[in-house]
Amino acid sequence: EKQLSLEIGDCSFVDRKYESYRRFLFVLIHLPHTFSLQGVFPASYVHLKEVVIENREGDEVVMSSEMPLVKEVTTTLREWGSIWKQLFVVKTNIQRLMWELMEWRSQLLSGTLPNDEFKELKQKVTSKIDYGNKILELDQVVRDENGNILDPERASVISLFRAHEEATAKINERIKEEQSNVQTDHSGISARIQSSPTHSLYVFVRNFVCRIGEDSELFMSLYDPIKQTIISENYLVRWGSKGFPKEIDMLNNLKVVFTDLGNKDLCRDKIYLICQIVRVGRMDLKETNNKKCTQGLRRPFGVAVMDISDLIKGKIECDEEKQFFIPFFPYLTLFLYPQLPPGLWVTMKALVGDIVQIRKEYPHLVDRSTVVARKLGFPEIIMPGDVRNDIYLTLQGGDFDKYNKTTQKNVEVIMWVCDEEGKVIQNSICLGAGDKAVSEYRSVIYYQVKQPRWMETIKVAVPLEEMHRIHLRFMFRHRSSQESKDKSEKNFAMAFVRLMKDDGTVLQDGLHDLVVFKGDSKRMEDVNCYLSLPSTRHHHGDLHKVATLSRSSSSVSGSGGLSVSSRDSFSISTLVCSTKLTQNVGLLGLLKWRTRPELLRENLEKLKIIDGEEVVKFLQDTLDALFNIMMEHSQTDDYDILVFDALIYIIGLIADRKFQHFNTVLEAYIKQHFSATLAYKKLMSVLKRYLDVSSRGEQCEPILRTLKALEYIFKFIVRSLIFNRLWFCIFTECRDVLLPMMLRELSGALISMADGPHDERRNSLELLNNILEVLSRDNVGETFQHIQDIVVSLLRIINQTVITMGREHALISRVVACMTAILSQMDDRHYNTYIETFAGTSDLVDFLMESFLLFKDLIGKHVYPSDWMAMIMVQNRVFLRAINTYADTMNQKFLNNDDFEVQLWNNYFHLAVAFITQESLQLQHFSPTKRNKILANHKICFIPGMVGPILEMTLIPEEELRRATIPIFFDMITCEYAHSGNFQKFENEIILKLDHEVEGGGGDERYMELLETILLDCAAEKPTLRPQVQHFVSLVKGLLIRLLDYRTVMSDDSRNNRMSCTVNLLNFYKDINREGMYIRYLYKLRDLHLEGENYTEAAYTLLLHSRLLKWLDETCNPQFESHGSQTQRQLKETLYDTIIDYFDKGKMWEEAITLCKELAEQYENEIFDYELLSKRLEKQAKFYENIMKILRPKPDYFAVGYYGQGYPPFLRNKVFIHRGKEYERREDFQNQLMSQFPSAVRLNITTMPGDDIKNSPLQYIQCFTVQPVLEIPPRLKNKPVPDQIINFYKSNYVQRFHYSRPVRKGPVDPNNEFVSMWIERTTFTTVYKLPGILRWFETTLSPLENAIETMESTNEKILTMINQYQADWTLPINPLSMLLNGIVDPAVMGGFAKYEKAFFTEEYNQQHPEDRDKLLRLKDLIAWQIPLLGGGISLHGKRVMDDLRPFHERMEECFKQLKKKVEKEYGVRDVRRTPTFITRMILIFYFAIKWLPMCSNEWHEFNHTSYLKLQRCIIHGIFTPEKRGNDKPTFYPFHLLLTPFLPPPRDLTPESPTSWTSTLPRSSGSLSASAVEGVVLVGEAEVKLRKSKKKKKRSSMIFITEEREKMNTLDCKRVRLIFSGR
Repeated sequence: EKQLSLEIGDCSFVDRKYESYRRFLFVLIHLPHTFSLQGVFPASYVHLKEVVIENREGDEVVMSSEMPLVKEVTTTLREWGSIWKQLFVVKTNIQRLMWELMEWRSQLLSGTLPNDEFKELKQKVTSKIDYGNKILELDQVVRDENGNILDPERASVISLFRAHEEATAKINERIKEEQSNVQTDHSGISARIQSSPTHSLYVFVRNFVCRIGEDSELFMSLYDPIKQTIISENYLVRWGSKGFPKEIDMLNNLKVVFTDLGNKDLCRDKIYLICQIVRVGRMDLKETNNKKCTQGLRRPFGVAVMDISDLIKGKIECDEEKQFFIPFFPYLTLFLYPQLPPGLWVTMKALVGDIVQIRKEYPHLVDRSTVVARKLGFPEIIMPGDVRNDIYLTLQGGDFDKYNKTTQKNVEVIMWVCDEEGKVIQNSICLGAGDKAVSEYRSVIYYQVKQPRWMETIKVAVPLEEMHRIHLRFMFRHRSSQESKDKSEKNFAMAFVRLMKDDGTVLQDGLHDLVVFKGDSKRMEDVNCYLSLPSTRHHHGDLHKVATLSRSSSSVSGSGGLSVSSRDSFSISTLVCSTKLTQNVGLLGLLKWRTRPELLRENLEKLKIIDGEEVVKFLQDTLDALFNIMMEHSQTDDYDILVFDALIYIIGLIADRKFQHFNTVLEAYIKQHFSATLAYKKLMSVLKRYLDVSSRGEQCEPILRTLKALEYIFKFIVRSLIFNRLWFCIFTECRDVLLPMMLRELSGALISMADGPHDERRNSLELLNNILEVLSRDNVGETFQHIQDIVVSLLRIINQTVITMGREHALISRVVACMTAILSQMDDRHYNTYIETFAGTSDLVDFLMESFLLFKDLIGKHVYPSDWMAMIMVQNRVFLRAINTYADTMNQKFLNNDDFEVQLWNNYFHLAVAFITQESLQLQHFSPTKRNKILANHKICFIPGMVGPILEMTLIPEEELRRATIPIFFDMITCEYAHSGNFQKFENEIILKLDHEVEGGGGDERYMELLETILLDCAAEKPTLRPQVQHFVSLVKGLLIRLLDYRTVMSDDSRNNRMSCTVNLLNFYKDINREGMYIRYLYKLRDLHLEGENYTEAAYTLLLHSRLLKWLDETCNPQFESHGSQTQRQLKETLYDTIIDYFDKGKMWEEAITLCKELAEQYENEIFDYELLSKRLEKQAKFYENIMKILRPKPDYFAVGYYGQGYPPFLRNKVFIHRGKEYERREDFQNQLMSQFPSAVRLNITTMPGDDIKNSPLQYIQCFTVQPVLEIPPRLKNKPVPDQIINFYKSNYVQRFHYSRPVRKGPVDPNNEFVSMWIERTTFTTVYKLPGILRWFETTLSPLENAIETMESTNEKILTMINQYQADWTLPINPLSMLLNGIVDPAVMGGFAKYEKAFFTEEYNQQHPEDRDKLLRLKDLIAWQIPLLGGGISLHGKRVMDDLRPFHERMEECFKQLKKKVEKEYGVRDVRRTPTFITRMILIFYFAIKWLPMCSNEWHEFNHTSYLKLQRCIIHGIFTPEKRGNDKPTFYPFHLLLTPFLPPPRDLTPESPTSWTSTLPRSSGSLSASAVEGVVLVGEAEVKLRKSKKKKKRSSMIFITEEREKMNTLDCKRVRLIFSGR
């Protein structure tokens, strides 16, 4: 039973999609490699995937277009799945990992993730895969910085080694986190946060729920509760009194990103998100509107606080949809209010990266409209180009005396940014991020508080060029709650502070206690009155060393009427965040060296003592200053060493762990901002000077720092050279200078590797790794000599170091990686040159022995962890190349008798064995996934090239060899299937090679059995591949059976057997769509026909080839008999010429004319070759003339049956119709047939033999003549056609054949033998029409047709028996009882139940849609059986005896059930209700009335004689107005349906003769009728009987009528019986 077997995850192709009548969607699909087997699946169970079609070596390969990570997850899940089943009892957590991977895979496939979440998820997935592989002890997967799998073929050995180290470190850290239950579910987030130097916090204010009744300001910031300091700028939201933002456009858009956070900030113990609420309105909310209240006062209202430490550190994960509620802590004086504010609703998410990065990676969260709140201070990394000039000022607090007031003052601080002329700088104050800049700042007012602490932070942003002119002015004012009093209040004090010092540095960070001045309000606003005064207490104290001030106030000389208020105090704190303004005098002197060039040397030397934090903050400006000094003094070397040392100092700072994140800044500076074109000269000059001093052994203190900074020194040199386009040549020169010195140092370090300090050894190896890594790149110029220097200097030293180092040494893997890298970068020239460096053979032998022993030791015991499979395989590849190269050297130098080295060759062979047998190459121990990773890309290269040779090996008649080699076929199948989704190449090659090999004598039945058994056993372990392998095995088995038969008969003398086998093979190749092989056997069959002069059959054979071609000018592949034709048109024309000649020789001119017409059409309308057209028409005319004038003898047709097991399968127990040759008699044909099978026994019967003969081991032949059934072409019907034309169709284009034989039943009438003569007719139908590509074809009868014939026979048998028992009441009842009971009794089930199970199923309908009409015919026959059975049982009830009455009653009961079932399923049939029956009854009674005068009595005295006459009338038929061409009446048979239901005559005795019985049972495939004149209708089959008359002279024309060829609607078989008379 054919089924489309699929498993979850299998790939299939969708042919089409359709909707059922219930609106369910289905898809028709097939597997990629099985196009003939299809299946219908609900669309909901089929997931459509995008594919990519690649062309590989001419084949289209369909691949999923999924991203590589999704494919990796899929492969990982399948590999883990098999392991998980084995480890299930151990209760590992692999199931949880698999569920997470499946969920994440779905998210990856959804395609809806934003860029940031996609990257984050990708990192989580790769981390989870690597972790799972580690705990399952699978191979480690190494990746690049983007998370993609690193290709070992493209990566250098050193980069691959480093990737393994980094991956191992990450996985081990991950395992530690799992074991300590730290961040169990979010390790990916934590790892990413730790790996990034910059972080951000996204906050979305969803709602502010509080009934204040006045406008308010919300100041949100990050806060450190331990240090009690604000971390970030304020984010200001202005909220309206009606519960909405003041700017309604900001509704649902209140988003802010707190950025510039570093890892130090994440390491804080606690981080709070605080929101300070300031009310803007009246002094007191309890004040009523009866009094005129002062408005616009900023009053404290409350604060909201939330601990976000875990969220910002990545310990908990939250998306942008999760909302947090932050409750309020109100200001103390508000506890009297009846209504407390509920709180604040926000959404938060921790983001990784700076503002540029997060805008790129989180575009759905952070766009240009999102507010950015920067950190109070510099980020840990200041990128070049990030210009910033912000000064953050915090109002700390104050102490103000009430003086003459009775209560404490309500102090408001007002601040302006002014220049030296007192003008206010507009829009220079920012109260918070997200708010517009203002020109004036007013502080919060605390009601009657003597020592207010504001702790309000604002930002002052002024242009850099204006900084030296800027100062801040503060005014202090008492505010009254009543507007009338408030207007009379004036400023009672002031303070100021300058932003720049006299030395050019900016105001120092920290707390500043400002001097509070008192005086006239106008004088306090006059800069001339205060700007010359000291602004801080520190300076004020110095000024009054000689003055004595009173406690209340003191007058300052030159103060312009202002006095210092000793009773009042005011303090602020500042924080300068500027990349242009420094607070360090030395750094400022270097940055502005042009203003004081005489101090340049001093400033360069001071740079080394400046705090590193200050230097890295101004990294770009400092580097620009250094290179500017170098360029502007290019003609002298006065400052070269100082600048070089300063550069080394800065690079050393960045190399410090404290500033390691600034490596990115330095890299960016070199690539984007460095522009000193001649710097390479200065840098190389100083570097060479230091190296020369060191090489002479002299003391050179900076050399160590220089070597540490060498990487960036070279990057500056290279960048400078690129500007001058001297990159390759100069860099090569640098290597020429530096490499020898480095190799000398490294050589000494490697020799003492086992004993020296660990750090120095590690640094030496790291330096060597860096050198090898650089030399492995493609863009570094010529490297041959440099690699050769490394090989000569270090290779043998490294080999010896590895040998002496213990396998437990911490650096052993690094040393082996260096050795492998050197070997991998060596080409043949390096090997040859190195071999020549050995002075003598003994030294070379020692080196080779060392290498072989070292390789063997490293292969046997790897220095890398066992899961570093990629590294191990790269090492094997490098070692194998080295071994092969050394083997060539040994063949040249140590193979001769005189120079033969036994021990060396012995070590070589031991190494070879160790290499082949090493554990890492034993594929049988690998998982399928691992095996595929290693070999999949290479094994496919051997398909199909190696299929033929391996097939030849499997065909060797040695069973053990066959058992060992046939499994290779399955491995090839698996390989190609995994690569392409099918194994079409392998299958094509097997079929092609198998045809040639078996024809040449290879293969036998045992080989066929082994091939089938072994391949199916292998496929049993792969459920997804099993159906395809089963199909392939079935295909090959069918081919082998036919090939073996063909090979057997090729040496036989029987040409017919050779033809049969050839046809079997070409049909097989046609069915499997192998056109080349199909054509090959077509021409073999053609040759066999020509040998036997079967020209007609040869023509039909070539015609099959021509049908594969089209009338096109396209080139075609050269096939057999192409005669050098280049196009399909030319080849087809050549074939037609040959075929027409063959048809002419075979006198099949009708077929030749058809081809001539097709050629003429081409000549006339396509290629317009009228000359060829005329010749073709002349030939066509000749063929027409031949048809009318030349006599063509009719060939006889013979039915030949081959019975017995002694025949080959293609003949065994089969019947064929043979087309005889001209004038060939049956005896001659039979003798020729017997000569082919001399041991066969001739059967003298014409009926089907029994099973004893069919199962006999002998051979039996049955041969008799059959008559072809004329099938008139539609174009000739109802037309006058000459005999010459119609005679052709009597023996050609025939497919049905009759054989008739007489049968005698009942008593023989000596006076009239025809009374008891019956004719049994058998119809044979061939699979193809004759003539064809063979002179014979097999007969065929489908199971359904057989069922129809059986049902027709059964119904006829019931009807016949009813007629017999009605006519003769003396007949015994037993035959009728057995017949009826066998059909109606369900225990017997002799009826049609077996047909219902076989044919009336949905599966049969789907597989055989062409049998629809036949199924309806069978159902109709079943339905018509019920009225027949009813008539029979009714008759049985009248005839049954009393002792059989219970039997009859049971039969009646069974019939009722059967009738109910059949009528329900197939409908009701009643002959009395059919239109045909009514018509017939009318005609019967009409003509019966016409017969009344012929009767001796009246109609109501209808006697026996009248009855017989009426019955004869019915039997003979009723005349109709229609006449035949020869004026003979047409008869319609009515008696078969009517006679059983006519009442018997009153005077009809039981002894009445039965001479009018119409039908008797017939054998299968035949029809029977009584030898009575007229026309008989059995079911729907027409049987025509006519008297024999003396024939009239035959005219030359006959008229073919439609009447004679009338076909029934259900394609039932029609049989015509012609008798010569009674």
